[in-house]
Amino acid sequence: MPRHKVRTAIHPHQEVPTIACINRAKTDLDVGFDKLIHALQIYLDDCFVPIWRTPAKLVKATKPRPGAWTMVFLDDADRPETFGRHDHTKNGLPLSRIFVKSTLEAGQSISLVASHELAEMMVDPALNLWCFGPKDAFYVYEVCDPVEEEDFPIDGIAMSDFVYPSYFEGFRKPRSTQFDYLRKVDRPFAVLPGGYLQARKGKTVKHIFGSEEKRRRVRKEDRRLHRSECRKEHFSRG
Repeated sequence: MPRHKVRTAIHPHQEVPTIACINRAKTDLDVGFDKLIHALQIYLDDCFVPIWRTPAKLVKATKPRPGAWTMVFLDDADRPETFGRHDHTKNGLPLSRIFVKSTLEAGQSISLVASHELAEMMVDPALNLWCFGPKDAFYVYEVCDPVEEEDFPIDGIAMSDFVYPSYFEGFRKPRSTQFDYLRKVDRPFAVLPGGYLQARKGKTVKHIFGSEEKRRRVRKEDRRLHRSECRKEHFSRG
């Protein structure tokens, strides 16, 4: 079986979403679009699905498909210093946007941003998952943010590290199991130097940074339309 073929034998009644991958950017990507889609499919099939059991079929498209989720590559960001974000289409289906110019101008990898957004869309497509954790707070189910500057290659293309379900299980002892794909996290809710994590207590939402350098970089970003801000808005409405 080709290793990029979607494995659907997760549950006989589980729906496997199709994700329409659309390139509307006129700026050249730092990787061929067909090659990128192929690598992202391997990332899901070989790395992500065995852990999170969230399969999907990525297809190249020129426009959104009825009933499909969408990943679209655009030249310009909604706001400065935004590389990608995940929200929903007007029909309420999951949508990831990757902003090519801002990503490349910051020296970031398109494939790293795309794999980050894809992974987080697969685990929390409705943008509403939190779990109870340390200090009597709730922590967001973002699987790449705590390790977001760590990557590994697939066919020479950078893919994002991601945390495992065990990362959100506070009863786990340090170094007792694997907490992320690259084995760089040693305990639940830990944040690597290049990462961050969002937590809330009551109606107060804050970011936990892995380093002061990361805190300074994030503070320079315009995050008004970042998925983390969408979560805060949804929560405050509740």
